Amino acid sequence: MSVSAGSASWALRLSDQTTTEHLAAVLAREARPGDVITLSGDLGAGKTTFARAFVRAFVGDAALDVPSPTFTLMQSYECPRGTVVHADLYRIHDAVELEELGWDEAVDNAVVLVEWPERAGDSLGESRIDINLRLVPGFDGERIAVLSGHGAHVRRLADLKALRTVIDRAGWGSAERAPIYGDASSRLYERLTRPGGETAILMIAPARPKVQASRSEKPYHIVARLSDSVHAFVAVDRGLRALGLSAPVIYGQDLDAGLLLVEDLGGEGVVDAHGPIPDRYAEAVQVLVKLHTSPVPGTLPVVEGVEHTLLPYDVEALSIEVGLLLEWYLPHRAGRFVPNSGRADFARIWDGLLSQVSGDPDDHPRNGAPGEQPSFSPTWVLRDFHSPNLIWLKDRAGPARIGLIDFQDAVMGHPAYDLASLLQDARVSVPAELELRLLALYARERRARDPAFDVEAFTRAYAILGAQRATKLFGLFVRLDRRDGKPAYLAHLPRIGAYLLRNLEHPALHELRAWYETHIPQLAAGTPG
Repeated sequence: MSVSAGSASWALRLSDQTTTEHLAAVLAREARPGDVITLSGDLGAGKTTFARAFVRAFVGDAALDVPSPTFTLMQSYECPRGTVVHADLYRIHDAVELEELGWDEAVDNAVVLVEWPERAGDSLGESRIDINLRLVPGFDGERIAVLSGHGAHVRRLADLKALRTVIDRAGWGSAERAPIYGDASSRLYERLTRPGGETAILMIAPARPKVQASRSEKPYHIVARLSDSVHAFVAVDRGLRALGLSAPVIYGQDLDAGLLLVEDLGGEGVVDAHGPIPDRYAEAVQVLVKLHTSPVPGTLPVVEGVEHTLLPYDVEALSIEVGLLLEWYLPHRAGRFVPNSGRADFARIWDGLLSQVSGDPDDHPRNGAPGEQPSFSPTWVLRDFHSPNLIWLKDRAGPARIGLIDFQDAVMGHPAYDLASLLQDARVSVPAELELRLLALYARERRARDPAFDVEAFTRAYAILGAQRATKLFGLFVRLDRRDGKPAYLAHLPRIGAYLLRNLEHPALHELRAWYETHIPQLAAGTPG
């Protein structure tokens, strides 16, 4: 693949008609309204074969009759995906003739496939993919396809080449692709299905653009310690599997392009129509016990010569998350004004609480007050350890029966965070009785392995981090509604409000409860709106 400022090219050797049709189908699946694809090259090199395969794949009808438009000049095909226009401009002598054919109207918002594109002059625009098919002398039936991207298609062609390379090298080139809903994630997911029925998951997660900013202007994702690239997923995935836990096997990857092809762990979860399945939630607790009682490094290998360091889930990161409440929930849902003094109290209270559970030892209180010295060793915090990301693998044994996904934002922090994420699941109501029973299970298992495990300190940390997570989610879910157009998340606010009240009952959070009662009384009353 060669890329320059204005174009990109990709050369492929096509061994026969089948591979030519496969390339056409690949491009058809990626095509979008407004795309222009041109065909040129040697006579007999397969332009007609390519065009027919492209149209059939785009429309989704392998038996569709696709006659050559040599005499009609243009042929349109409509389907739920949109319109594809197949044009043969051999009989055009001047680009002016296209105007007489109503070219602009015919191709508006359509995918346009053009043979003899040189006859169109400048009518095809600057953004397009040119495909030149050349016969290979001395090799019967073989040809070279040179794809060139121009304008907006430079990046798209480079991305397509990277994607196909990952899929083909992993042996999944014949698979059908279908998108998967990705919850609140900015990443894209697809399920690949081979002709024999085997499936895999394709993760498309380009690295975030690098941002130059001062410390006071750092973007939210940097302060909150969110991952910048798939390097984090690969590193943590390898680390989890080394512990005997069920993270997906990685079949193929392109780290620079942000592409991973991974094992499909299936779709059987840990909840049903009635809510949490207690035995499966209990096994998820055992996963955390194993993780929290295993020695884990802060730096993990990605590939040879490349490492990923898990950042501390410190006061700065935890604080910017609770700040979402003031930034988004307060103005858009609470309809209340909190004066600067109230905001200062909010920050002060949280700073005191979060310093007790920070993943950075430098944040911990040093005043010698009883019970305030750190009573834990930072461990991996997977951060989204809740029902949407837990897969039930009934054919495996022990904690390996819980499949783990969506852990690329893992950090070093307090072990209580992931337990609170599970037992105060934002998307499914966990009854208080079940929460307490599983919290006791965790404590019992930890004490069995370490008699010095401080249950009281852990319970306090659990309440603090449960309140932190609930406070964050109030702001985050409102942001998903107001900024990202995802109002479905607002339905979870009452559940999160109930969890917040459970946490505020802990004596360590009495001052925080008083703050809510004063400034956002509907939250203290369990009616978040």
